[in-house]
Amino acid sequence: MSPYSHVLKRLQTGLGIILLLPLAGFAAGLPVTVSIKPVYSLVAGVMQGIGEPHLLVTGGVSPHDYRLRPSDVRAIEQARVVFWIGPNLENFLIRPLENVQGGVRTEALLEAPGIRTLPLRAGGAWETHRHADEQPDEAVNRHDHDHATSVDAHIWLDPVNAIAMTRQIVKALSAVDMNHQADYERNGAALIERLNRLDQQLAADLTPIREQPYVVFHDAYQYFEQRYGLRAIGSVVLDPEQQPGARRVAVIQARMRDLKVRCVFSEPQFEPALAATLVSGSDARLGILDPLGAELSDGPDAYFQLLEGLANALRACLSDD
Repeated sequence: MSPYSHVLKRLQTGLGIILLLPLAGFAAGLPVTVSIKPVYSLVAGVMQGIGEPHLLVTGGVSPHDYRLRPSDVRAIEQARVVFWIGPNLENFLIRPLENVQGGVRTEALLEAPGIRTLPLRAGGAWETHRHADEQPDEAVNRHDHDHATSVDAHIWLDPVNAIAMTRQIVKALSAVDMNHQADYERNGAALIERLNRLDQQLAADLTPIREQPYVVFHDAYQYFEQRYGLRAIGSVVLDPEQQPGARRVAVIQARMRDLKVRCVFSEPQFEPALAATLVSGSDARLGILDPLGAELSDGPDAYFQLLEGLANALRACLSDD
């Protein structure tokens, strides 16, 4: 039995009976730690019926400014596998993962085979980072470790990327728990089939609003936008940890007027007052988009509820009726 087993064991000793308790923070099964809820949902789907992973960033907290608790550190140290997006997103995990012992496998899903990455956009009206000798399409598809800091890390908001993530999750779990490889592969195949259906459903649901311009709180959604041809024209902030200056707000407001923006979307993780300032004196509506699923229950269904929730919020605010 693995030293990480979560089943209560009774050891008979000369001094009596000792109870070995489960490791804190883990349910029964393979000890797996996951950074954010969308990734947790995919991992939980692959592990369904075998065990439950441990989630670090819960509720409405943003991974951009998360601070690890002592229980989080223990969950990382005691895990067999830690899944995260990568240093572009969860920089609070960089040092702890550098310090873990050799028995912990770490999986940065941003580097998973088959992931399509996009470069960060700059400016309230968004300008793509690219080299002088690079064509726009080359910049979009570039996946180079030397340019890691310029890659948008919100990869999970494209269901096709979620399929690539699921394949890597199956591979990683199977490598450390070969006894359940067939279970992981079966669950992964069912999850991928469900993700394909979700992709088709979202494409159909979002077609009627593809031409409607809108503004988001921070630039977290371009994977979703590019997958479904949506027309976001800018973000309120570039860095969610920093307040925008008056000049940036003025640039966004001017573009909103020029393009007749219909909606400005805030997020539950951040102060909504900025979005309210943008729509003041205009005909634009206020909506809420949540890239992390703050209000969703943890579990295999959360990823699907998250993306369906994004589509529903966009349709509700951008539709003509």
